[in-house]
Amino acid sequence: MDHALATFGTDAAIAFSGAEDVALIEYAHLTGRPYRVFSLDTGRLNPETYRLFDKVEKHYGIRIEYTFPDARETMDLVREKGMFSFYEDGHQECCRVRKVRPLRRQLTGLKAWITGQRKDQSPGTRQAVPVIQVDPAFEGKDGGAGSLVKYNPLSNVTSAEVWNFLRVMGVPTNELHACGYISIGCEPCTRAVLPNQHEREGRWWWEEATGKECGLHSGNVVQSAAEQAKREAERDLWDTDAHVEALSREQLAALADGPRDKSTLVVLYAPWCPYSQAMEASYSELAERYAGSHVRVAKFQADIERDFSSEKFGLRTFPTIVILPAGQAGYIKYPSETRDADTLDMWVRTVAGYQ
Repeated sequence: MDHALATFGTDAAIAFSGAEDVALIEYAHLTGRPYRVFSLDTGRLNPETYRLFDKVEKHYGIRIEYTFPDARETMDLVREKGMFSFYEDGHQECCRVRKVRPLRRQLTGLKAWITGQRKDQSPGTRQAVPVIQVDPAFEGKDGGAGSLVKYNPLSNVTSAEVWNFLRVMGVPTNELHACGYISIGCEPCTRAVLPNQHEREGRWWWEEATGKECGLHSGNVVQSAAEQAKREAERDLWDTDAHVEALSREQLAALADGPRDKSTLVVLYAPWCPYSQAMEASYSELAERYAGSHVRVAKFQADIERDFSSEKFGLRTFPTIVILPAGQAGYIKYPSETRDADTLDMWVRTVAGYQ
């Protein structure tokens, strides 16, 4: 934080969402240097978040620079699709209007911005977030690629460490945290999570999306066809795992349509997908547990058979996990984004009757 403020001064600003990233403001305050804070007011935030904004301004004696979506764009979206279209067609369009474009306008007046991203927030999209980087998605004050520096001071800090810091320093926090909310965004798109659920499961929960990014940090995910092609050329997943059976299209079609001698758990994956890669170890562990049982653990590379996978198994995102129960028709789709071996094991035992 001190490096950002010393290097860029008032050409840098903290992006404050109204959640535990209030730690960034405390860090800035502790440096003793002048600092700026901005926040995206989407018009859909919780009342508790607005109250926190007020508390933070009074606590630190600052004025937050609120940035709002374009009124015409917002009105056109709501008039055309209704207030809650994102429940039906995904959150990206609404986030683009209410968050990404306002952020883009804000950043054109800066040379650096400071975010509260942490690696443990989203193992799929944030595992490689550096502390300092050239922003790969947005332009800054000087215009053009490479004109904006992005600081992520909390990148290597855990949630527990952030909260210990907030409590020790007596920092004002969002009342929603005491109600089971961990990740906090817009009111219609945020909910409390249950014990042991990952914090990002409280965001856009109605989607099967594996990439739970609204677009503010779109540089975390694959940005170009060239990069995707490069990833596709990398090694396959579970390529040396004897316990994970590789299925051809014909084999999987036969299992889907015909009689089944045993229940089959299948991950529909793409080898270049970071979420598929992230579950490689846990799926291997599960396969080893089930070796010799009446549950077959298998994989199917669905990115080269998208139409087939979509038609047969409703594939929309990678990875998609389904089980084809023995003695039954159809399939059951795994409903969670938690893909550790113990959680998958519990689900398989429940739906397949495996003891």
